[in-house]
Amino acid sequence: MSKSLLGAAALVLLAGAAHSADVYQPEPLPSIMDAPEITVQEASGWYLRGDIGYSFNKSRGVEYFQGSNDTLVDFTSASLKDSFWAGAGVGYQVNGYLRTDVTFDHMFKTDFRGSTTGLCGGVTCTSSDASEMRAYTLMANAYVDLGSYAYFTPYVGAGIGGSYVKWNRLRNTICTGGTCDTTEHDGDGSWRFAYQLMAGASFDITCNVKGDVGYRFRHTLGGDMFGYADNGGPGRDKGFYSHSVHAGARYVFGGCDTPVSYEPPVEPFVYK
Repeated sequence: MSKSLLGAAALVLLAGAAHSADVYQPEPLPSIMDAPEITVQEASGWYLRGDIGYSFNKSRGVEYFQGSNDTLVDFTSASLKDSFWAGAGVGYQVNGYLRTDVTFDHMFKTDFRGSTTGLCGGVTCTSSDASEMRAYTLMANAYVDLGSYAYFTPYVGAGIGGSYVKWNRLRNTICTGGTCDTTEHDGDGSWRFAYQLMAGASFDITCNVKGDVGYRFRHTLGGDMFGYADNGGPGRDKGFYSHSVHAGARYVFGGCDTPVSYEPPVEPFVYK
């Protein structure tokens, strides 16, 4: 009988253990093998830019008052030398195709050479003229990106703004009979309207730095050039054209993918 009681007790214990296994609820264990899904934040669209370039300049001519304010004549010749320029700006990428920016650039000193023809004591004579010019230009620009091809994104653009053109003294030299006489006219400075057209391509250097190479055509309107001196002047230039090539870079804020904070989901209860 004792053996029967021991067998019954063993059966009771086994049944209790089986019942306990059915209601056991294990604690969820964190899984380090399951990689969470990563989402990225969108770039802000703002960027900074810097450029350096070389400009091929062409004068549209110079006119001045000769002898009195009633006689306005053109220089016989007028030319501008080529020059370097550098600029910077801030912009915004509106969408995948359109961006805008505001730029400021400085065209370094460019030499002016010209000549005039007139009467010297009743005899026709020719003078040679020399000066230097600098320009500071503020522009509002818009660009259309034409899609990406491999690592390159070609674009076209246009801008309008103003240039402050500053002339140094104009040195007017007349030589007659082996004797030369030089007259200096004070240089003038003035703001003028300017516009430009651009074409080029950008390319990725890093996730938030883009290189930029391109071509720019700019037309700067005319303005005051030099003052009155020795029965001649004042004078004004008729503006100038600039064809330039440039290389630069844009730093895009938020251009690199950044994972957002991740909170693992709650795992369901497991019943066994």
